[in-house]
Amino acid sequence: MSDDEGSDRDSVEILLVEDNPGDVRLLEEALAVTDIPHRLHTVTNGNEAIEFVYQRGEYDDTPQPDLVLLDLNLPHTDGHEVLTELKSNPEHSRIPIIVLSSSNDEEDVQRAYAAGANAYLTKPVDPDELVERVELIESFWFSLAQLPD
Repeated sequence: MSDDEGSDRDSVEILLVEDNPGDVRLLEEALAVTDIPHRLHTVTNGNEAIEFVYQRGEYDDTPQPDLVLLDLNLPHTDGHEVLTELKSNPEHSRIPIIVLSSSNDEEDVQRAYAAGANAYLTKPVDPDELVERVELIESFWFSLAQLPD
C-alpha cells in the first residue's frame, strides 16, 4: 500500500485497487496534477481492497476511503466480487466506487452497474486523456456531488 499527498485531515481519501504497476504510476501522476487535496492508498488485489475498506488485518488503522477507483481484472478476488461485497454492506455501500477498466465489453459494464458501480470508465491509453478523466472524477465527486458523512 502507498500513501501520497500529505496527511491533511481535510484531504480526500482515495483507494486505488489496481494490480498493474504501470497503471498505478499513471494514475498517481494524473492525481498529482489535480487541485483537490487527497491521499492515495493503493492495494493490488480484491482481497486487500476488502480488508482495507473493512479496516481489518494490516489495514485496521487506515482511514475509510471517500472514493474507490476499482479495476475489474484483479488477482484473487476480482473487481466484480469486490464491488458486490462492498455495495451489499450497508456500512460501506455509500462509498462511491468508480470502475476503471481496460474493458469496454457491454457485459462488464452491465455487471458493474448491476452490482452498484457509481460510474464505469474505460482506461484511456493517452496519459493526457487520463489526467482529464481524473480531474473530472475529482471535480464531480468532491466539488459538485453532495455525499453523506
